[in-house]
Amino acid sequence: MDLSFLTPLYERPGPWASVYADTSTVDESTPERRELHARQARRDLLEQGADEATGYAVYDALASYTHGAAPAGRAVFAWGGEVVLDPPLANRLPAPVTSWSVLPRVAPLLGLAGEEPVCLVAYIDRKGADFELRTTLGSRPAGQIHGGERPVHRTASDDRSGRHFQDRAENTWEQNARETAEALSDCQEETRAGLVVLAGDERERRAVHDALPHRLLPLTVETDHGGRSAGSDSRLLDEDVERLRREHARTRAAAELERFRAARDPSADGGIVVAAEGVPALVDAAREHRISELLVDPDGPDAGREVWVGDEPHQLAVRRSDARSLSDGEPHTARADDALLRSAAMAGAEAIRVLPGDGASEAGPSGGLGALLRWSRPDGT
Repeated sequence: MDLSFLTPLYERPGPWASVYADTSTVDESTPERRELHARQARRDLLEQGADEATGYAVYDALASYTHGAAPAGRAVFAWGGEVVLDPPLANRLPAPVTSWSVLPRVAPLLGLAGEEPVCLVAYIDRKGADFELRTTLGSRPAGQIHGGERPVHRTASDDRSGRHFQDRAENTWEQNARETAEALSDCQEETRAGLVVLAGDERERRAVHDALPHRLLPLTVETDHGGRSAGSDSRLLDEDVERLRREHARTRAAAELERFRAARDPSADGGIVVAAEGVPALVDAAREHRISELLVDPDGPDAGREVWVGDEPHQLAVRRSDARSLSDGEPHTARADDALLRSAAMAGAEAIRVLPGDGASEAGPSGGLGALLRWSRPDGT
């Protein structure tokens, strides 16, 4: 998961209110149920020590949700009497979460917001394409490309002028496909999308696919649904995109677990270990900004282990005595998973959830927390 959307949460000191709400059930009693859930969340936060203004900010956010904005649920992160971030959830909550803590409770997002990649959808026709970016926070337009306008229609005539017109049409299609592929490549590079989906008529999307640079081919898939024309089946396209994102995420998770297993084996790379596992090793790596990708098993025994943190993302320690030397302020305790995710997000690292069903029992990190590292110390740690 790209953690960059979490950075607003780390630009202010704690404590933070973190609430995860289930919005998946809709019936005639939904308004009353939403009101009760909002009231209970506010009450729980106040009992944990939250201030009135922040409690009411969370209440207002939860009570005002409308169905469709967050089909499965919503996470609300509030500070200083305002909601700072409220991303939609892709999966239903196994249990409610209400937390008032020094760091925002972000670790559940790895399983609830979905780990599907940022997806770039290209709605293609003979004249060009519209681009749409789909992320954890929803979808938004990402630009468009218009190729040559004429001629774009083929003729059925067999005379010389007809064949000439047909050749011109073919040339225009090919030129438009090349320009669309070039624009799509630029857009993917700018947005860092991990998956590219081509939608439109088979011939048109195939022409664009064939014109893409080789680096994009492993990231690119096609769908028979949706397109640029009015009346295209957007519902089936949405289903295709979500399925493709899930499949891509599962494939990537398996590959990252394999990378982690190889990286922690000193015999696999000339005796150099470029992976870490366990809280002490990860704390050291986080302090030195060495984490490239954080691996988290939310049910692992180390995920909820307490560590000591300061105001800055790199200020964390296993022991309080060590934490005091990192910051002028008083250190506080925080969950290891949330503390490491803060450090990873602010260092430009990514995170991925690993579960026993993904093969974590064999390849996953000990204790449920591990990392691929940007570099290893000279002593191999």
